[in-house]
Amino acid sequence: MKIEFTKMHGIGNDFIVLDLTKKSIPKLEEAIIKLGDRRFGVGFDQALILRKSRKADFRMDIYNGDGGRVEMCGNGIRCFARYIWDRKLSKKTALDIETLAGIMRPEKAPGGLVRVDMGVPVLDGPSIPVKTSGEVIDRPLAAGGKEFKITCVSMGNPHCVIFVDDVANFPVAEYGPLIETHRFFPNRANVEFVEVVNNRRIKMRVWERGAGETLACGTGASASVVAANLKKLINRKAVVELLGGELSIELSKEDGRVYMTGPAEEVFTGTASV
Repeated sequence: MKIEFTKMHGIGNDFIVLDLTKKSIPKLEEAIIKLGDRRFGVGFDQALILRKSRKADFRMDIYNGDGGRVEMCGNGIRCFARYIWDRKLSKKTALDIETLAGIMRPEKAPGGLVRVDMGVPVLDGPSIPVKTSGEVIDRPLAAGGKEFKITCVSMGNPHCVIFVDDVANFPVAEYGPLIETHRFFPNRANVEFVEVVNNRRIKMRVWERGAGETLACGTGASASVVAANLKKLINRKAVVELLGGELSIELSKEDGRVYMTGPAEEVFTGTASV
């Protein structure tokens, strides 16, 4: 079967977009696994599936390269919105997008950027989910013979934020998978390693659930700013430096919502056999 796709990225977090509003792909998960191979397929961090929605303007289904479904992707939804606007599928400058994490609202921002209302962060343990009640701030967690102080946040998907002194040299590939799959996280977790530069800027590397280390993660950047603000390390608005570029994150004092602004780029279109 031939599948038409569009390759996109948000500061290095890369995706394929598949428009399934008028067609279907048999055994979709198997096709995604094949397409996700960076040597024998197209390669991507996530596949974004465009579908019709009865609740919103469109629906975005998100799959990791291993075929697993995930709730939300911050860089992905910016690319998803850019795909819709570039193909004139909607004239709206702000969209309502249905996801497993609820309705997300990307809108056009100056300079060709996309601003996304990421919603209100979830801090209650069972709702993240983690295996404890209440907020999780600087909780000790042992992994790989080392004890970490973790702060947990859900941005529609679970995040474990850990503050380190030198993120550039931290062994993310060693500890990331151990923490991702730790029994403390019933649905596994995305793991962010964060270095505070000053009260307006942080550096972050991320081990994404089901994808490994990626160049960027929008929900992870949002969760990291939330966690750093909870610990009174940064202001309510900050720039997050990731391996692939920068995102601006703002925590609204009025309504408690998180707003993320960043780029979304189309790389190429193509046809693949699955």
